[in-house]
Amino acid sequence: MHGYQSGRLNLPFTGICTFAKAPHVADWDALDCDVAVLGAPFDAGTQWRAGARFGPRGVREASTLFSFGHAGAYDHEDDVTYLDGVRIVDMGDADIVHTDTLKSHANIRAGVEAALKAGALPVTIGGDHSINIPCIEAYEGHAPFHVLQIDAHLDFVDERHGVTRGHGNPMRRAAEKDWVSGLTQLGIRNVSSTAKEGYDDARARGSDILSVRQVRKLGPKATAARIPAGAPVYITIDIDAFCPSIAPGTGTPSHGGFLYYEVLEILQNVARHHDIIGIDLVEVAPDYDPTGSTSILAAQVLMNLLGFIFHARAAAK
Repeated sequence: MHGYQSGRLNLPFTGICTFAKAPHVADWDALDCDVAVLGAPFDAGTQWRAGARFGPRGVREASTLFSFGHAGAYDHEDDVTYLDGVRIVDMGDADIVHTDTLKSHANIRAGVEAALKAGALPVTIGGDHSINIPCIEAYEGHAPFHVLQIDAHLDFVDERHGVTRGHGNPMRRAAEKDWVSGLTQLGIRNVSSTAKEGYDDARARGSDILSVRQVRKLGPKATAARIPAGAPVYITIDIDAFCPSIAPGTGTPSHGGFLYYEVLEILQNVARHHDIIGIDLVEVAPDYDPTGSTSILAAQVLMNLLGFIFHARAAAK
């Protein structure tokens, strides 16, 4: 009898929700894992619809769909069992102090730093896109890396009315860091929260900006190949990069977005050729999607991406 057929069946809809039903480790000084998942339920950086504070809960609940108790996840197209033996833990959530962006961001940064100290891959679930700011700040003193942003919006606003840490600012804040060597920004389209000056600034700093249509014309392999060869990569995924027909549960939906396999194949190609040193996925606001499809999409993307990363690491040994 296979080991997973003994004991409890432990179906996806039973038990306490953690990401992929992984163990919850509340003591951040005791992390011993390959992947450390942190919730960052902060959405005070939003400029329109709030609700991404419930993103971590929504994505965690959806992720249980992909945790059937047996080892790994077999993909018949790739003929690979992904995630077999990969040790994932759920750190719980960073403490959010309502109305206090700086304190909330500091608490998120502390969580990412704890994951890095443990030698784990940090995976942060937002929250609005401002949570990327403390995530990137947590890498201060680390070797330089490239940022891959998959998003509908450029998020390259410098400052508006004194606001420098809202969800329109993260890629500008990242570009300012000595430890960020460049940005690739994919999916940027149509009416945007960033004015022309922001695009000019981003390009002047070396950003490579592609719309959904430009990515489709290039294809996933050629798109991924635009990232500098050999560069470590931090991946930030805004769920509004996807078409709202499949991801309506977000604060600032933008039509004309990516479909699932377009993003998945880009991520798979990037994971094959680059060391992925961190991930965040943001802007899932479950209350705008009563079907739960947006949360399921987010969880599915993360689970597959983790599979790609650790399969590539194993193959490189």
